[in-house]
Amino acid sequence: MKELAGKQDAAGLRVGLVVSRYNEFVTSRLLAGAVEVLTKAGAGEEGIEVAWVPGAFEIPLVARRLARSGRFDAVICLGAVIRGETPHFEYISREASRGIAQASLDSDLPVIFGVLTTDTVEQAMERAGAPERNRGAEAAHTAIEMASLLRKLPETRGKLTGSKRTSDKATRVKLTRTKRASNKPTGRGTGL
Repeated sequence: MKELAGKQDAAGLRVGLVVSRYNEFVTSRLLAGAVEVLTKAGAGEEGIEVAWVPGAFEIPLVARRLARSGRFDAVICLGAVIRGETPHFEYISREASRGIAQASLDSDLPVIFGVLTTDTVEQAMERAGAPERNRGAEAAHTAIEMASLLRKLPETRGKLTGSKRTSDKATRVKLTRTKRASNKPTGRGTGL
């Protein structure tokens, strides 16, 4: 049986980080944890790029743009959504997680979820503290492993150029037109 697994070797990796400014007292610690893991694993500072966004809701759009740019091997998304007294927490958390997952699928690139969703500030600070509990550090480990694993996997359905999927659009259009043409009535029907 053949098994494939990623490694914790970030040498030569290009990683984009999307970080929310909202709750920056937490997200800056997540960022520090992620950068520490990346550099200790061999990533050079020139291969790490950080994009700051206003809040967690804005993370998916920028993550998708970075992932589709062809400049990165992985994108790490860092934010902190802390429950308040309104349902706003649920809306932001749900859309951030959905959007980050969709960015990964759309780009065929690891786009890693490192957004804290906690009930209290204390819980957020716990998950942004010591390296063994820092969610930013954990997200960086995941990004390194996934980028390494994807390098070993065969590409599927269409050509991949860097991180961008490019398919033969002309062939798809031609096939679609051929199918439509074959479904057109010929005028020799049953008269219905």
